[in-house]
Amino acid sequence: MAPINDHPGEQAADEPIKLLAIRDTPLSLDEVFRAVGDDAAGGTALFVGTVRNHDGGADVDKLGYSCHPSAEAEMRRVAEKVVAEFPVRALAAVHRVGDLVVGDLAVVVAVSCPHRGEAFEACRKLIDDLKHEVPIWKHQTFSDGTEEWVGAC
Repeated sequence: MAPINDHPGEQAADEPIKLLAIRDTPLSLDEVFRAVGDDAAGGTALFVGTVRNHDGGADVDKLGYSCHPSAEAEMRRVAEKVVAEFPVRALAAVHRVGDLVVGDLAVVVAVSCPHRGEAFEACRKLIDDLKHEVPIWKHQTFSDGTEEWVGAC
């Protein structure tokens, strides 16, 4: 029997980036999960970022996301770094822009890999790098009438 790492399913897929998008419409968990389905993946990690009702000790009423025209290209660059570092079978990431309310999905990312540990690590790197490197900005409106802009990078 060949060593486990020689099996093609243990390697990254040839074209692992399945879905990258920035949208002004509601996001779908099902769409992202389906995009990362792969018969060779033993682990799939999914992260969902939602609009919460507070930030920094203040109540949030609503928020809006906007992005630079290069945001989708930067998202691809981040995804390519993840697939270069991990044996990714499939990867997907979508981010919402526009006005959102508490409870709305703001970002959904998922990664499938041959094993769960790799999937968790790759998904964590994907969302962390996306939040730090992709030019998407959040404008929060608080219940006391104050506002703040939060930059992703």
